[in-house]
Amino acid sequence: MRRHLPRALRLIAVVTMLAGFASQARAQQRVGVRAGVSAQPDQFYLGVRVETSPIVDRLRFRPNVEIGLGDDVTLAAFNVEFAYPIPLQNSPWSLYVGGGPALNITDVHTDPQGSGDTRAGGGFNILVGLVHGRRFFTELKVGALDSAELKFGVGVTF
Repeated sequence: MRRHLPRALRLIAVVTMLAGFASQARAQQRVGVRAGVSAQPDQFYLGVRVETSPIVDRLRFRPNVEIGLGDDVTLAAFNVEFAYPIPLQNSPWSLYVGGGPALNITDVHTDPQGSGDTRAGGGFNILVGLVHGRRFFTELKVGALDSAELKFGVGVTF
């Protein structure tokens, strides 16, 4: 774990700086919650996200944090994602596509007392989703490296 910690701290610092720059650039931010399931590891996850006003054209910055539980693993995912909505004609729904890097902290429970192996690793997510207005959404993520291989979730943005 010690070997991975400095790299993880650097990534957290970069994510924090990006979030700070985005919040300074755009005053209007919305907060949302999400829940879903993932495969590899097989888990249920909960999360929160922030969505900025468009940065350029319709591109939005959407950093989020997800906590996954199950499969004898606890996974904390810090995702630095961008999403680009594509309005669907004559419909309140929009399609969106996006992606971004992730910092994943994994705690594998190896014994009944709860102790285990904790490690941090980088990942990358590609996502596609549908959003109704700018409030209710459903999303599919495909992950690479240390991200969960597949996630399906639903949520609401306030």
